[in-house]
Amino acid sequence: MRKNWFVLILCLLFSSVSTYAQETTKNDLQERAESEYEKGNLIAARALYIKAFESYVNKGLVQQGVECGVKGNALYYAKENLYKEAFDLLRRIDQTIEAKGQGSAKAAMHYLTSKERFLMYMKMRKSTSIVEQLGNMEKYANASGDEALKNDFLYNKTIYYYTFGQNDKGNAAFKEMAGRLTAAKEYGRVDEVYKTLIANGRKSNNASLVAESYKSYLAWKDSANALALADTVNVLKEQIAGNEAEIEEKDNSLTARQAVIIGLSILAAILAAALVLGALVLMRYIFRTRKQKKTINLLNENNALKAKFISNISAQLAPTLQKLDSRTPEVKALQEFSDHIQTLSELESKTDAVELEETQLAPFCEGLMEQIRNKAKSGVILKVEAPKMTANINKEYVAHILLHLLENATEYTPAGGHITLEYKKRGAHKHQFLVSDTGCGIPEEKREDVFKPFLEIHDLTEGDGLGLPICKQMALKMNGDLDIDPAFTKGTRFVLHLQD
Repeated sequence: MRKNWFVLILCLLFSSVSTYAQETTKNDLQERAESEYEKGNLIAARALYIKAFESYVNKGLVQQGVECGVKGNALYYAKENLYKEAFDLLRRIDQTIEAKGQGSAKAAMHYLTSKERFLMYMKMRKSTSIVEQLGNMEKYANASGDEALKNDFLYNKTIYYYTFGQNDKGNAAFKEMAGRLTAAKEYGRVDEVYKTLIANGRKSNNASLVAESYKSYLAWKDSANALALADTVNVLKEQIAGNEAEIEEKDNSLTARQAVIIGLSILAAILAAALVLGALVLMRYIFRTRKQKKTINLLNENNALKAKFISNISAQLAPTLQKLDSRTPEVKALQEFSDHIQTLSELESKTDAVELEETQLAPFCEGLMEQIRNKAKSGVILKVEAPKMTANINKEYVAHILLHLLENATEYTPAGGHITLEYKKRGAHKHQFLVSDTGCGIPEEKREDVFKPFLEIHDLTEGDGLGLPICKQMALKMNGDLDIDPAFTKGTRFVLHLQD
């Protein structure tokens, strides 16, 4: 009998304390106390819990301290029946709560000490004192606003009624408690009360109580199992919905990638009817990718093959295009488009490191500006700001990028405007070339798109839109980058980032 009470009291105590324990790191004393408790050294565990209580309180961690103090208090009477010492410790804990506790947390801590007294009186079977402590527990649970404490109060109240044979009141309290705990999915707590009710009926030789309780228990168990199964089904449904959403997202990504490659195939088809075969190969690859969900490495490998294939097609078409009259705008546009396709494909498939050479910056920049002087509109001021120093760059790529940017600047800068080419040192191995103009500027929503090839189908006589993507690829091959300065608002400023 005493052993059963000991187990019941400790289970009730430690399960309720953990319900609202503050998330914090345990100190060494608490960890040692728990270790001794697990080993069955209850006296050592009790002393360490009390020291942990004092240590926590001294550091201002009142709630952790109260929890340790209550755990230590339970070990006074668990086997030794040291009730005087236990009540003295509880008074110390209550005084600490009054002095340092605040708000709802204060009520929650008083609930712990009131419940501890309740458990002690339950073991001593002092009904009047038990009822008094139940009143205190109800008051503090409501003041704390903690639903877990309210459920815990109903649970202990139900156990009290059934233990002292007040079955009607126990049934009423149990019904309220079971409804709340079932709604909170705490099926195990309800199960424990049913088992306690059945055990009490057997101890009192009340066959009708045992039979009725067991019947009700089986009915509730079926209901709880159904609820638990429904919960499991809902979790599985949520997992399935999440997986479906993830699959849909991946499908959308594949669809977007598919649209880009189809657009590239349409543009390439302009070069020759032979590219139709290439388009079919690409389409077959797309659908195979979607079906088998190829890895990123495989996609990169096939993109390289695609670039090489388009490059080969472009190279084969070049001799034919050169035989046509280049004075015709359409023929000239096709020739330039073929050259750009060839250049872009070579850049995408190129894996060798780009070679650098030491270059005098001032004459290099002046020479580039001189090449576009005759293309600028009347009154446009051309300005070069490059120091008399050297830098390690790939002259071919840098010259191509800067010349393309300068030519674009002459096209969009009105008469009387400014075009500037600058060089700036940004670190021991980092530097920049900047090309600025006072033209109409590029809308913010289109700034990222200007570096993307094949984003839309162009009238080739008005340009194929591959100039800036080629420049971007060259910058990346030099372990750098090319972008638009968002802070420049008087036109457009391109920034070529490099590092050697």
